[in-house]
Amino acid sequence: MKPDSPVKINSLVHLFEVLPEEERTIVDVLRQIILENLPSGFKEKISYNVPFFHGRKGICIIWPATIPRGGIKKGVLLGFWYGNKLRDKNNYLTHGTNKQIFYKIFKNVDDIDEGAIVSLLKEAIKVDASG
Repeated sequence: MKPDSPVKINSLVHLFEVLPEEERTIVDVLRQIILENLPSGFKEKISYNVPFFHGRKGICIIWPATIPRGGIKKGVLLGFWYGNKLRDKNNYLTHGTNKQIFYKIFKNVDDIDEGAIVSLLKEAIKVDASG
């Protein structure tokens, strides 16, 4: 996929077709962690051409560098929609310039810390339930 391409991703199959192998693998692993830990009633959809997970509100988003407008040049970003409301006691997430979405960028699949992600995801689910 070329930068700023007007291609509209409308399914996971389509997304996986346009991603390079390393990004595809990272996205797949992150999706599995999230899907295994989301309660029933929470949904995944394609929004902004990337996987977006929501309950009452947004929970998190997975943004591969190949997809334009994600703000990263390499890897895959896992962003927590209300990251500013998470305690993140281990400072796992980067706070960047966005005041609300805090994130972690993965350059390869070995960078993924499933325990840290599950912990943050559970907290994000509680934030979603309270607001």
